[in-house]
Amino acid sequence: MRSGRFVKQVEDYRAFLPAPLPPTNPEIQFDRELIGWLDRAGQNIARLDGVASVLPDPNLFVAMYVRQEAVLSSQIEGTQSTLEDVLQFEIDANGEDRPKDVEEVVNYVRAMNYGLQRMKELPLSKRLIREIHAELLSGERGSNKDPGEFRRTQNWIGPAGCNLSTATFVPPPLPEMNASLDNLEQFLHNETELSLILCGLVHAQFETIHPFLNGNGRVGRLLIAFLLCQRRVLERPLLYLSHFLKANRTEYYDRLMAIRMSGDWEGWLKFFLRGIAEVSLEATETARKIMALRERDRNELQKHVTNPSAFTLLDNLFAQPICTAKMVAKWLGCSYSLANKLISQFQTAKLLREMTGGNRNRRYSYDPYLSLFHSEENLTI
Repeated sequence: MRSGRFVKQVEDYRAFLPAPLPPTNPEIQFDRELIGWLDRAGQNIARLDGVASVLPDPNLFVAMYVRQEAVLSSQIEGTQSTLEDVLQFEIDANGEDRPKDVEEVVNYVRAMNYGLQRMKELPLSKRLIREIHAELLSGERGSNKDPGEFRRTQNWIGPAGCNLSTATFVPPPLPEMNASLDNLEQFLHNETELSLILCGLVHAQFETIHPFLNGNGRVGRLLIAFLLCQRRVLERPLLYLSHFLKANRTEYYDRLMAIRMSGDWEGWLKFFLRGIAEVSLEATETARKIMALRERDRNELQKHVTNPSAFTLLDNLFAQPICTAKMVAKWLGCSYSLANKLISQFQTAKLLREMTGGNRNRRYSYDPYLSLFHSEENLTI
């Protein structure tokens, strides 16, 4: 079969041995539907990149897109943390009232930022994938899952309590896993101009190889973002495909299994490109709303605030929309009393809302901005 084959092992279970990329016998069949989705995805993602290029300071907003992708990707794996949980954790990592899995989302953010920075020095490779995995699983909860190391034992995918014989899917044994990873590493640098097709093939193949004991889904989705940036499809990681994958989680897994069971690469690629097209369109609209919101709120500040530092504070809120007076004082290099005064003026302008209801350790939320991301986060799965 063009995607690989199932081989019975001496321990009496069947493991899947992936065929090398790119698919052959036959090669990818570009029918009218696949070409249509490829064109639409390419146009929409180019439009997103164009809108991002005219944002007043794109780097201020990238942090929120990265956090949102982290939240949604982790929710696919069953975590319950929200965007607000992550933002508050970043303020106070020792807080007691935090979901236990919020650290996993924070690790995802760190892994994304680490990978983007590291790619300036090292191309996507097995080495970098291991480094990203180490960042993703850092901390006590991942310490027993060999962070940063490809698995040295057989793993499997299936419902709780299953074993190798009853698993839904068994990835390749170690020798074949290593050979498949070597092929994947070579394919990462394929010179094809069809970068979106390459991204789709790489993600599916990585999930099939399943080279880690834990975190394969999250690393595989990180690879999509890294490839889009490395191949200059996007200048910045402003596309969170996990929004689409979470909303279509059953089809997501079914499409991956269809590759393994029947070699249906085309069905997977149509699904993947549809996701790119839809999410690019939504992210473009979000970027436009961000620009409109910034303009509106700058105009509102002029009515209520005379200190020019207010505009610096507003820009900082686009990167960190939950804050404290101490944070504001640090951002602006001003006194604590001036920070409190500015916060009060922002409250009068309805740009900040006090979250705690107490008199001490107050936190403030820039709700108009956060609301732009809530529709994606609250999707049911």
